[in-house]
Amino acid sequence: QVQLVESGGGLAQAGGSLRLSCAASGIIYSIYDMAYYRQAPGKQRELVAVITRGGNTNYADSVKGRFTISRDNAKKTVYLQMNSLTPEDTAVYSCKMEIVALDLTSRSGRSTKDYWGQGTQVTVSS
Repeated sequence: QVQLVESGGGLAQAGGSLRLSCAASGIIYSIYDMAYYRQAPGKQRELVAVITRGGNTNYADSVKGRFTISRDNAKKTVYLQMNSLTPEDTAVYSCKMEIVALDLTSRSGRSTKDYWGQGTQVTVSS
């Protein structure tokens, strides 16, 4: 089955940087959009950044100019480089990928689904 494993979270000081990674594994035929979401305590989950298979990107206004999303299709991995961090960036960050994978229950033998990583805590101190 498909699994997404995240890494790179942790503690940073305001103005510092962190880099998140999220790698997919399993019998995967293709990956479309890759994205990072975040959820801060007491707030709704929000989209932070998304990158299409072709490399087009889109960012939340709050992170534009500070965060960069990228992907390595060969490694089935998405990255989120976070610079100039502020305490407002503190949240659990989760990756999501739209993946075409082996599905023996499907007539075609494959299916397209959204898969999520386990989430990683990012804490920024002032």
